[in-house]
Amino acid sequence: MSGFSDREKAFETQFAQDDSLRFKVVARRNKLFGLWAAEKLGEADADAYAKTVVAADFDRPGDDDVLEKVAGDFAAKGISIGANELRAEMDRLLGVAKTQIAAG
Repeated sequence: MSGFSDREKAFETQFAQDDSLRFKVVARRNKLFGLWAAEKLGEADADAYAKTVVAADFDRPGDDDVLEKVAGDFAAKGISIGANELRAEMDRLLGVAKTQIAAG
């Protein structure tokens, strides 16, 4: 039974590492998305705005809370960027975030 127990612990450890990596990648993606949006919005403090985008992700599971926050900010400033374009930019930045996290 020791072999089974060892394998189970190894799977649990791998799952925890994968979950941690996934969290880091999504947080980095959200920061990059916030910086991208801050540029479009003409925000003076892009880093501060990016932090609000990262924080928005803790409202609900999934990406909708982040998309709604940025879309609402764009609408408030009269910037017309559709949900599909926002989603495409998030998807693009997910790849960038994965590369950045992998590079260390």
